[in-house]
Amino acid sequence: MRHILAAHKVTDREGLPRRSTLMPMSPELSVVIPMYNEQDVLPLLAGRLRPVLDGLDTAYEVVCVDDGSSDLTPALLQKLRRDWAQVRVLRLRANSGHQAAISAGLAHARGAYVVTIDADLQDPPEVIADMLATALREDVDVVYGVRNDRTTDSAFKRTSARVFYAFIRKISGTKAQSDAGDFRLMSRATVDAINALPEHGRVLRFIVPALGFPSASIGYRRDERAAGTSKYPLLKMIKLSLDSVTGFSLFPLRLATYLGIGGAILIAFAALALAIASRVGTTIPGWTSTVLIVAGVGAVQLFCLGLLGEYVGRMYTQMQGRPSYFIAYDSLHQPAPTASPSVPQATPSHDLT
Repeated sequence: MRHILAAHKVTDREGLPRRSTLMPMSPELSVVIPMYNEQDVLPLLAGRLRPVLDGLDTAYEVVCVDDGSSDLTPALLQKLRRDWAQVRVLRLRANSGHQAAISAGLAHARGAYVVTIDADLQDPPEVIADMLATALREDVDVVYGVRNDRTTDSAFKRTSARVFYAFIRKISGTKAQSDAGDFRLMSRATVDAINALPEHGRVLRFIVPALGFPSASIGYRRDERAAGTSKYPLLKMIKLSLDSVTGFSLFPLRLATYLGIGGAILIAFAALALAIASRVGTTIPGWTSTVLIVAGVGAVQLFCLGLLGEYVGRMYTQMQGRPSYFIAYDSLHQPAPTASPSVPQATPSHDLT
């Protein structure tokens, strides 16, 4: 597999030589793992991930992005780095969010191929080998992990996910798969394209399909979280959904126009009905009709203003140019720690920054 990857790095799709964009001594594979307070699942993750990567017979790195954890995750990562030379710890100065942590990992990953996977072991690390083999065999830039068995998720989560993904595909024209999350393999060309995007609040599960690069998919069974608690409560899911809608479609802006046209039509019909009622002498309660019309028009106006505010807010954030994250520590630029059999004690976060 090593010589196949090397050949892939120096030729393009037509087989013509091209200049390599990789740094000297760069690994062929990078595995980016965002983490936030994952002290319970981290040992289990290492126990399953390392045998998979060691069995690939290819140079690799594991980029663990610590998203400002407040538990023992930073200390455990340092211990893991002493025992596992390929581990690279990237610590953010503050909790910046799941998507920002993945973006930070992609910006610093050096591999010819990059896999993103969560630390909770709901997505099986064993699928990584199949993803890499598929990318090489079919010569594609992206291999999506698709959950073909989600029985461990609630019926509400499965249904709402399918409805939301179908809605996004309808209004944006992207080909995002309903059961594909952030578990995917990407080529260096794909990662470079993502890193070149200037937008903030990016939602990678929709950005990657929107690029339109050649892709394939691999199905797998989604397991329950191995340990710890979910880092995506309902409010964060709602925010992610809102970012997805406003970041990939102009439909909400056009919806304001549609609502305005619909409101005008309804008012025209209401005026016609009032005129007819007036001619035939039918009594219409004036107070109720007036209140309903005023309240309905006001609600539509406020809704449209809210949609406009979302887009104006995104433009304002983009114009500010503030980074989505700040790097506090990158173990790539630090000397390798010496092996120690003892388990490190919890240390204040500023010792790692």
